Amino acid sequence: MLNDIVFWVASVVAVLAGAAVFVVNSMARATYALAVSFIAVGVAVLVLQQNYVGVVVILMMVMEMAVMAVYMVMFMGMNPALMPMSMVHDKRWSLGLAVGVFVLLAAGILLIDWPARRGAPPADVTAALGDALMGPKMLAMVVISPVMVATIVGGVVLAAHRTRYDRFGDDLDHRPPRDPQPGGVGR
Repeated sequence: MLNDIVFWVASVVAVLAGAAVFVVNSMARATYALAVSFIAVGVAVLVLQQNYVGVVVILMMVMEMAVMAVYMVMFMGMNPALMPMSMVHDKRWSLGLAVGVFVLLAAGILLIDWPARRGAPPADVTAALGDALMGPKMLAMVVISPVMVATIVGGVVLAAHRTRYDRFGDDLDHRPPRDPQPGGVGR
């Protein structure tokens, strides 16, 4: 019973947060809404007892949204990322295309003669799915992960126009802080 409630709540949150991506009026808010949507999808997958896939969805999407937010701050600054904008372009064509794709996919689901299952599922479905998804690529993921973390840290360092050492000195003992850019903490 609890699993059913968590699944349906996560599903509703995923759909609403996914829709919020196109409703909110800034890139930063759209990024956070997309992250919430993917986390909810990951929770729903976890409830379906696909632990590996659920954790991978959550971790990958959170890292992707973090990288996106870092690059928004690095290249745009936080103010432009929060400025009002529309995430939907050419609304009539977008809506028509979305409805057309939905009708095509729904027709495919309903009209295709699906094959009967052959064989039995493996004893541990999660392990088999994890091996199928990541087995030969695990070494690449282990190597790429630290590179991604270094990219995030480097992006934050490059995005910061000033640091605490610029404001407080090498020993962090300048009081009040020297703000080379007015309008900061030490106004």
